[in-house]
Amino acid sequence: MSQPQEHGGHAARHAPPPVQDVSHDDGHDHAHGAHARAGAAAPPEHRAHAGDGTAVPGAVVYTCPMHPEVRADRPGACPICGMALEPLRPTAAPADDAELRSMTRRLWSSALFALPLLILTMSPMVGIALPLVGRARAFAELAIAAPVLTWGAWPFYLRFVASLRRRSLNMWTLIGLGVIVAFTFSVVAAIAPGIFPDAFRDDHGEVGLYFESAAVIVTLVLLGQVLELRARGRTGAALQQLLGLAATRARRVEEDGREIDIELAEVQVGDRLRIRPGDKVPVDGVVEDGASAVDESMLTGEPMPVTKAVGDRVVGATINGSGTLVMRAEAVGAETMLARIVELVARAQRSRAPIQRLADRVAGWFVPAVVACAIATFAVWAAVGPDPRLAHALINAIAVLIIACPCALGLATPISVMVAVGRGASLGVLFRDAQAVERLEQVDTLFVDKTGTLTEGKPTLSEVIAADDDDDALLRLAAAVERGSEHPLAQAIVAGAEARELDLPAATDFAATTGKGVAAAVEGQRVALGNLAHMHDLGADVAALRDRADALRGEGATVMYVAVDGRAAGLVAVADPIKASTSDALQALHDAGIRVVMVTGDSQRTADAVARRLGIDDVVAEVLPAAKVAAIEDAQRHGRVVAMAGDGINDAPALAQADVGIAMGTGTDVAMESAGVTLVRGDLRAIARAVRLSRATMRNIKQNLFFAFVYNAAGIPLAAGVLYPVTGWLLSPMIAALAMSFSSVSVIGNALRLRRAQV
Repeated sequence: MSQPQEHGGHAARHAPPPVQDVSHDDGHDHAHGAHARAGAAAPPEHRAHAGDGTAVPGAVVYTCPMHPEVRADRPGACPICGMALEPLRPTAAPADDAELRSMTRRLWSSALFALPLLILTMSPMVGIALPLVGRARAFAELAIAAPVLTWGAWPFYLRFVASLRRRSLNMWTLIGLGVIVAFTFSVVAAIAPGIFPDAFRDDHGEVGLYFESAAVIVTLVLLGQVLELRARGRTGAALQQLLGLAATRARRVEEDGREIDIELAEVQVGDRLRIRPGDKVPVDGVVEDGASAVDESMLTGEPMPVTKAVGDRVVGATINGSGTLVMRAEAVGAETMLARIVELVARAQRSRAPIQRLADRVAGWFVPAVVACAIATFAVWAAVGPDPRLAHALINAIAVLIIACPCALGLATPISVMVAVGRGASLGVLFRDAQAVERLEQVDTLFVDKTGTLTEGKPTLSEVIAADDDDDALLRLAAAVERGSEHPLAQAIVAGAEARELDLPAATDFAATTGKGVAAAVEGQRVALGNLAHMHDLGADVAALRDRADALRGEGATVMYVAVDGRAAGLVAVADPIKASTSDALQALHDAGIRVVMVTGDSQRTADAVARRLGIDDVVAEVLPAAKVAAIEDAQRHGRVVAMAGDGINDAPALAQADVGIAMGTGTDVAMESAGVTLVRGDLRAIARAVRLSRATMRNIKQNLFFAFVYNAAGIPLAAGVLYPVTGWLLSPMIAALAMSFSSVSVIGNALRLRRAQV
């Protein structure tokens, strides 16, 4: 009965993605030297690299949200998709916005030139006569468009060239090709219009110029980039808020009693720190003096303050209430709970969900397919289109190139995962990776351990019944036997005796019988505690106590008989109180359509009693860890998608077997690496939140994918002119550019709705 529990654990770790260093030839504004941060060197897989390939310890590392394997030591463009890179690990310092500032400058400058160019080219259509005609007009358009189509579009050209050089065709391949074709054609038409055949000339014999289309396309793409960069900056807001929670200073209590304020970086393990009312707890540790209520909502998502007294653990970044505490630091720097949460969340945000495989497969052939569509469009219009055939062919081919947007498709999944993981962290729900987010949405059965999950995990003495009515004397003997045991039930009996201020005698000749109980010599008597089988082995008749024992077990208590010198002397009962939040949490899980199964090593009668009180669907009792695994395997064989919630340590085999393992963390003991989902505070209500967040995230991803697929499926044929024979409609490349620019922004905007989702 009082055998120490065996604990095991596993830390599932993922190998880092292969590092792909980026050569910085994207032409963006860089703020060198502003990105270095003090602190320990980053792990090898996250180190930035200097130009000679050497690691730069402590530097900020940049990555692509669509391709997390990319690493760079400064801002720039992704070599695979051309998207602007962003910090791999956000810091509390303001984010580097060099890319946004560069694009904003180019946007306003381009708009300043594109607007008069548009007025100049459109004025004849509304009956406004301008003095510029013929070649003079063409050269005026060239002069106005040149700043837009050179300096304004310069980053696009660099990304276009990089995509060709690296043979990684992407959105910038299409945009660059479309703008270059329109610009080059217009320059040649302005300088040497005589070289063009009649198929390019209109009814007045003039060759069309597309300076305004190219300039407006560039301006609209720049607008889309600015909006996208601003929106992407908000996707990491939750993580940025977490980083901003950390205290900046601490008040250290010196050995001579003096108190001095120090920087947080100066705090060492073992330091005694005073936390005054309203102060943030600087680091993780244990309270040595004082009592107060601490607000832990920023880490756990629970609004109620938690009472802290001597011996209780406190977590850095939480806020002290009205009392004063003195704590001893036990974890500082990267070892604190906050730092570990930030690391876990940042890593999860960069992981890839299985659903993304569809988008990846499509992206592999998307750009070549669009280029083929543009070529086919040109060929068809050149062959059977109305006059001027080649002019129509060119403009529609450009529209096809411009409207296609592989970025909307590629962003659909990672941007939603990034927002969801950050939102989960603010609620005390930590996803290890994107796969856990996706898999949790499919869960229909939840296995929960009883002790520490449904209950407080702190057994207390609930009843003492002596055959001779001297309860204190019986408890005194029982506690003397159990005092040497580390088992939680034994400790509960000893604590109960100490609470009654009983003087415990010494016990000798201790013996334990596996699965039955313990015995020892106390004050010349042989005292034994254990189950019914143990009493039978001793020849003790407990018939008079069995009804009372059954009643206590029916209330959820664990009962141990006590025998003295082979005679039944009474019984002691230990109960593990059910958490106040458990009933509401189980109701929320049932409302979500999830079947709840309790698995426990407790007796069947005790487990059934707890299940009846809580309305649990099924019970698997009197099982060892291996049997818990077997129960989960059986459910999976019957087609169930199973989540297992346990303490992340002794439930490690079951957590590993489940489709989704959920570690119930408690303070700094949270087992962040043992399961797909970790609850910072061991509260079942957080599981219901996690399930709702997972389902909202998957709905959001599917909406994004639907929008991206439908947008391209409808936009490309429209740009090719499939409706022209019926309606006479043609899609201007400028309208195509506007639609393309807002496609990625709309995907990001939809993902940002997860920050406000009701979970």
